[in-house]
Formats: sequence, C-alpha cells, structure tokens
Amino acid sequence: METTDIEWIRAYVHEVLGPSGSHGLDHIERVTAMCERIGRIEHADMAVLIPAALLHDIARPLEAAQGIPHEQEGARMAELFLAALPYPAGTIPAIAHAIRAHRFRSTETPATLEARILSDADKLDAMGAVGIARTFMRAGEHQGTIDDAVRHFDEKLLNLSGLMYTDTGRTVANERHALLSRFRAALNEEMDVW
Repeated sequence: METTDIEWIRAYVHEVLGPSGSHGLDHIERVTAMCERIGRIEHADMAVLIPAALLHDIARPLEAAQGIPHEQEGARMAELFLAALPYPAGTIPAIAHAIRAHRFRSTETPATLEARILSDADKLDAMGAVGIARTFMRAGEHQGTIDDAVRHFDEKLLNLSGLMYTDTGRTVANERHALLSRFRAALNEEMDVW
C-alpha cells in the first residue's frame, strides 16, 4: 500500500462526502484510526483495512438523497475508484466486501478479519462519549428531539457491545458501553424529574 494511494483515497473521500455531520469526515478519520489500532493488534492486512475504513461511508450522501443502501453503493463506488488508481487488483474485492458488511443493519456478514475489524470500529464510534455526541448530532440533522436520541440509545447503541467480532473490539466496547449506560441512566433520571 503506497502512501500516495492513501492520499488519493483521502482526497476522494473529502470530495465525495462534502460537509461534516454525524457521518462526516471526522467520523471517517476516527473509524480509520480505530481500524489502525485494532488492525495492528489483530494482525490485519492493512492494504485492505485502511482503504475500506476510509471509503466505508462514501455513499452516505446518495443514501440520504435517493434511499440507496450506502454499504452496497459505497462498495461499488470503491471498486470503480480503486481500479482507476490503479490499486492492487487482488485487494479490491476484499475492500468492497468489508464496506458491504460494515453496517449495523447490513445483510452481509463480515467474512474476513478486515471486514470484522471495520464493523467493530464503526460500531465503536457510535459508543462512548463520541457516540453520545453523534447521537444528538444525528437527532438534530433529522429535526429530532431528545426523545428521538433516547430511542436511538435504546434501540441501537446499548446493544452494540454484544455485536463485536474481535477481542480488541470487545475490550474497547465494554469500556464505552459502561459510559453509555451511565449517561443513559443519568439522562433518564433528569428527564423524569419533571
């Protein structure tokens, strides 16, 4: 994996994603950093993992505008972009698989170590202090209320720790889940006062 390839991929992601948000560039960079951390510990193929992490949400704007599942369209977009670089052809199918399988609601199960790590890293960014902040950003982006954010905690975020694939992901998830649980309990107590 050449440094210039990663620079091209980052530039492409910046161009496609546009403005920041709950799934913006800061999310991409955090997920990529978590993939690097977990990938080193779990001995992943970084030539697959890092491009997949950088590209995993590139179709979010299309999903928002057209309802296209971003994991499916993102995998297709990544394959076309990487083939045009040219990125090593043997890694492109594994990158596309990781992107297709990363989502909480994905119909594709992560079948490779790199796909499992990306799935874990993406879920970890929805947990802990950052996850709390992103939940309220997301509610605001959808003109939602605190109650909408609370539903998101209850329906998704508080269930993520049991969905980790790697030992490293489980360790980090346990810490972040504890913070989420404490926050959710405090929020519930404060909202019940009135």
